[in-house]
Amino acid sequence: MSVIKIIISDGGFLYFFAVSFIAVCLTVYDKLSAKARGRRVPEATLLLFSLLGGSAAMLITMLLIRHKTRHIKFMAGIPFIMAIQTVFIFMLYRYY
Repeated sequence: MSVIKIIISDGGFLYFFAVSFIAVCLTVYDKLSAKARGRRVPEATLLLFSLLGGSAAMLITMLLIRHKTRHIKFMAGIPFIMAIQTVFIFMLYRYY
């Protein structure tokens, strides 16, 4: 069974859509909170949602709204997470 079939049949697509959507919402909320000097989203939460599968959406959002683009933790960490996720998906595709 191919990885694409696994993602679709097991609800994986819905999972990645939901995690990506939440990651984008958290990033935008954090940006707006930073401007208003309100309660911020912890960096650990942002990185967690990136790790859970929202890394691509979060990185694109951060670049588009210019949020945390000066933080090495995010500008190097999220692409690193994406690379690991890509290797993981490749390994699933190759060996499953």
